[in-house]
Amino acid sequence: MLTKAFIPYRGYYSTPFARWQGTLANEHSIVLGATTSKRFFESKGWDPAMIEYVMVGSTVYQQQWFYSGPWAAAMMGAVNVPGVLITQACSTSAFSLFQAGMGVETGLFTNSWCLLADRCSNGPHAIWPNPNGPGGKVIAEDWFLDNVNKDPWAGGAMIQTAENVSKEYSVTREECDAITLRRYEQYQDALANDREFQKRYMFPAEVQISKKKIFTLDADEGVTVTTKEGLAGLRPVLPDGVHTFGSQTFPADGNCGISVTTREKALELSADKNIPVQILSYGYARTKKAYMAAAVAPSAQKALDDAGIKAADLAAIKTHNPFAANDIVMAKAMGLDVNSMNNYGSSLIYGHPQGPTGVRLIMEGIEEVAMKGGGYLLFSGCAAGDTAASIIIKVG
Repeated sequence: MLTKAFIPYRGYYSTPFARWQGTLANEHSIVLGATTSKRFFESKGWDPAMIEYVMVGSTVYQQQWFYSGPWAAAMMGAVNVPGVLITQACSTSAFSLFQAGMGVETGLFTNSWCLLADRCSNGPHAIWPNPNGPGGKVIAEDWFLDNVNKDPWAGGAMIQTAENVSKEYSVTREECDAITLRRYEQYQDALANDREFQKRYMFPAEVQISKKKIFTLDADEGVTVTTKEGLAGLRPVLPDGVHTFGSQTFPADGNCGISVTTREKALELSADKNIPVQILSYGYARTKKAYMAAAVAPSAQKALDDAGIKAADLAAIKTHNPFAANDIVMAKAMGLDVNSMNNYGSSLIYGHPQGPTGVRLIMEGIEEVAMKGGGYLLFSGCAAGDTAASIIIKVG
């Protein structure tokens, strides 16, 4: 359990998420993330020199990604500050936040910035030397698509893991469609009153069109209108499966930033000094081969146990739900109300840029709990390699 790591209330932002091959498809994710963070600091009147360490969470290689940590730090204005790259598929956000929290907890640093940035669009196409290939023919890899479609250990695509878990927990097609529709309805709540809820944390992305023209992306791009009839008319992706293209997420692009610091500094930087936000615990798990979604519940339980609380104590639950069955299985395993999870949005609906996804969900959760007057937030999500990560945050 952590005792010293805090997040300034509204000391964070998420850009809108843009659909795969959409507005952000050609933007270097690290450059865009760092320049967006710099703009965010300016909007807050923050001096980037106050940052002592930068965590960059990213999963899809970009040009000169090798330099991500210190390069991003310099671009955002923290020129003499070191940085590190953290990459672990969909649990990148949770682990980055935990590592920043541990840095504060141990006294390694007192003020850090976590930048989460990814571009699934136009991912790199790598070639590897193969001297033993016919005529020296190279080995080719599509960085993003090949890894989504095959786990080198479990041997199958990620959607196959969702179907395996669905079968084990007797999840039906009707349940998947119903929870997808529910998640879409919850996302609509975030759009009410001219996107009042999203404007609590969302910060626009700026794309340089020409020397004189900048395009501003200020709302999510690519969300599909979802109806009961529309979902019912879709075919399963895999034969005899319970998931369609409507009940799984889609690759996207975007970035997030979040401050992790001491209680005193968080109070100084907070938009509301009456709303402390504390990182309490981290949980992790790995389940059997090709059963990725089954790792979420034990990781969540580990985080709850470390924080010394029970599921009944939670004010809000946010999950990375790449497949509708993820939430259904977690709810069944932990005795939760699946319909009350993921208020105001989830990756099932607005897409999944991988690295930033978890932190956007955490921001939404913090805002939801703050609106309720305080309490505990649980974020949980599965990740590649049949793993999962969870984090508990206390608000108020």
